[in-house]
Formats: sequence, structure tokens, C-alpha cells
Amino acid sequence: QEWKNTFATWDPQDFCNISQVVLPADAYWSPSIFILERANGENSNLDYITVKHNGSFNSTQAFQVTLTCSLMILKFPFDTQMCNLTIASFLYPVTDFVMKTRRTPAEMMRDSQSFFLTDGEWKFTNLSISEYLEGLNEEKFCVVTYMISMERRPTLYILNLILPTCALYLLDMAVLFGPISLEQKASFQIAITVGSSMLAVILNDILPTSSNKPPIIGT
Repeated sequence: QEWKNTFATWDPQDFCNISQVVLPADAYWSPSIFILERANGENSNLDYITVKHNGSFNSTQAFQVTLTCSLMILKFPFDTQMCNLTIASFLYPVTDFVMKTRRTPAEMMRDSQSFFLTDGEWKFTNLSISEYLEGLNEEKFCVVTYMISMERRPTLYILNLILPTCALYLLDMAVLFGPISLEQKASFQIAITVGSSMLAVILNDILPTSSNKPPIIGT
């Protein structure tokens, strides 16, 4: 966060060329912001801000936050999800408090990709920013929304789920139309049914439940 306070200025030449100082965060006013989609998380213990001689305040805080996000898993595991991170301050209306982003979406995207280095299930694909006014109790407030797009890496699900499922059903067809006795077909069908049931249980455990439409692979 960066803002200006015209009452906190000084001439560095009058103070041994000191152009900036570090002060406790409660020494001056600082904007209070909220993340609307936040479910839980941890705030940083960085309770200091940097003040420059021209009245510019700079505060950097790290948050580890869990967000609520609506998932559409119809195309699982080849799906792309869009999650929002909305920042607002409903303590001050737009007449007193205006919030703007300092960097462009392209710059934020580049920085986010440099920090997002984990080789996990998701691939960070796009970031866009929306600034708008939200009406509440006959007043308007500044809101900034970061729209984050992520693409799921399907390799693990292909190897552990899709290929075994296809192999089971191909084996099912081969046994059904094969030149073997009825007793052997029945025993093979029972084994295949048990295997399919186990895969269904595994699929039920790994699929998210917060979706209006079930995934095609589950159906």
C-alpha cells in the first residue's frame, strides 16, 4: 500500500539529510482493507511503515489467505477455473477514500508468475484487474477485484484415473465378445465390476463437491 499525507513532510537538509524513517504502524493513519472472499488465513506481524520526506507512506504486508471460490468441474480434469480476490474498505466512502492499483495487469501477471513457482496441480495462466464502485447503505465504496485464472494439470489424473478406466472397459468388451464360456465371462465381469467400483470410490474422493454440474468423467 502507498498513500500520501501532506501533514507528514519535512526538508531533509534540516534533519541531517534523513529522507525517510521507519515508524510503528499505529503512529499514523493507515487504510484498513478487507478481502471479501476470505475464509481464513494468517496476517503478517510487520507493524511498521516507511515514511518519506515528501509525505509518501509505504506499507508492505504479507498475507496467507484461503479464499472461497465457485468451481465448475464439468470438464475435469481438463478444466480452467476463475477465482476472484476482491479488496475493499467499507469504513470510508468514495468521497473520503479512493483506491487504485499501482501496476498494470501485465506487470502483476509477470510478478505473480515469478512468485508462483510451485510445481503443483494448478498452472497460473492469467490475471486481470477490475476497479469499480460498490453501493452499500446509500453510499458508494471503492472496490478492486483481481480475477485469477488457473488451469489444472491433468497428467496425474490421466495416468491414475482415465487410463485405468479405459483399460477396464476395453477388457470388459473383450471378455463380453470373446470366445470363452459363460462361466468364465461371469467371473471376469464380477472382477471388472469390482475394479470399476473401486475407481468410482477413488473418483468420489478426489472430485470437488462444490459444483452444479457433475464432471463428465464421473457421469
